[in-house]
Amino acid sequence: MIPIIVTISGRVGSETPINCRHSGLRGVIVEGTAEQHFLKHNDAGSWIQDSALMLSMCKEVPWYLDDETGRVYVVGARGAVGFALTVGSEVFEESGRSIVRGTLDYLQGLKMLGVKRIEQVLPTGSSLTVVGEAVKDDIGTIRIQKPQKGPFYVSPKSIDQLVSNLGKWARWYKYASFGLTIFGVFLITKHAIHYYLERRRRWELRRRVLAAAAKRTGSDNEDSTLKAENGTGTNQDCVMPDLCVICLEQEYNAVFIQCRVKLEA
Repeated sequence: MIPIIVTISGRVGSETPINCRHSGLRGVIVEGTAEQHFLKHNDAGSWIQDSALMLSMCKEVPWYLDDETGRVYVVGARGAVGFALTVGSEVFEESGRSIVRGTLDYLQGLKMLGVKRIEQVLPTGSSLTVVGEAVKDDIGTIRIQKPQKGPFYVSPKSIDQLVSNLGKWARWYKYASFGLTIFGVFLITKHAIHYYLERRRRWELRRRVLAAAAKRTGSDNEDSTLKAENGTGTNQDCVMPDLCVICLEQEYNAVFIQCRVKLEA
């Protein structure tokens, strides 16, 4: 079955909203954190500020979007793209300054500063745009949820703004893919040119070696003929030709002075 992807914009509402403890707001999703802030003594003998998470909680009640024509319940909004909570309150509670507590903390290398409590909320009455799969439960209530495959957005932006942002991202992806394609073609071309030049260098070197060997062989034959006619020469000259042997696999980085051939050590 193909999921039905719909878009709805409306105001957040709930039949059982949550009363926020610190901000006094009424919301449908409330997240609270408490962080202990303190100074600790490091090895250098100075005090540095640090914090540790003490408490993290989240509450959520069934909620819906009301577009003045009806209500549509939203499920799983916290995992949607673009979802964000509003900071309802941020309170810092200083720690008590008793002599006993201060002495114990000092012996442990700590100075307690206090507790920072942050309360984030999705307040009732706020405007949201939701893009997701529309389903109907057994009692006929329509809700929007995350589809198995497809988009799921919960954002305070309008649908036109969402489409505009998606268009910008699509253009960026297009430019990025084009740039990566050009870079890939460059790498392939560079490798092909390097391979061609290397083959050409080896072929040229081999041609020069064969030409030099043929020339040397011709000279040796002429010398042998002259020596035979003159009755001079030794068997060692015939057995050990004075030829230079070079490597055809590696580039040269050394020179033999006598024959001027450059080789790799």
